[in-house]
Amino acid sequence: MLMQEERELVVEYGRKMSTDRLSTGTSGNISVCNAEKGLMAISPSGMDYFRMEPADIVVVTAGGERVEGEHRPSTELDLHCLLYRSRPDVGAVVHTHSAFATVLACLRWDIEPIHYLAAGCGGRVPCIPYLPFGSKELAQAAVQAMGQEHQACLLGGHGLLAAGRDLEQAYSAAQQTEFLAQIYYYARLAGGGVTLTQAELQDAKERFRTYRSGAD
Repeated sequence: MLMQEERELVVEYGRKMSTDRLSTGTSGNISVCNAEKGLMAISPSGMDYFRMEPADIVVVTAGGERVEGEHRPSTELDLHCLLYRSRPDVGAVVHTHSAFATVLACLRWDIEPIHYLAAGCGGRVPCIPYLPFGSKELAQAAVQAMGQEHQACLLGGHGLLAAGRDLEQAYSAAQQTEFLAQIYYYARLAGGGVTLTQAELQDAKERFRTYRSGAD
């Protein structure tokens, strides 16, 4: 079976995503890219994560052509493929419908960097306009918003997109962005929130580089 390790990771993190309530039911999707092989393992469309097995994960080329797997790949296949082609530093992608990130996506709010953890996600988390799910227009807008520096963006009226060098980092970015979305939402309700300066964000970013044990 092609991409055995990557397929197992997609299953593992798909179940984790459901357990952690970053997505519900069959929503959301996950992929892992193997740049050397030019292949990607991506979750199938419309399948419960707790019924999913490694053989159910679909293997496709960088262009989205199915290589192995009997199921239809996620409806957001174009989004994953385009992000990998645009960002050589990205090795995994996580798309969730987590509650607070989705609320902000429906409000069309960017997440301004009022908490130091924003430095780990590239500072401000941008929100793109609503575009139909599974569309090439959505893929293009999301990749443009992510640029080369962001690890996450909000999909207007939809949910959250996060990326990382591997699945552990991409999943962590999704978790951190959901936390930032919750903090930002409550701060706005309370009257605002003070945006960190570029110097403060850069300092936090530098500290992350030597960060090893748990955060305060």
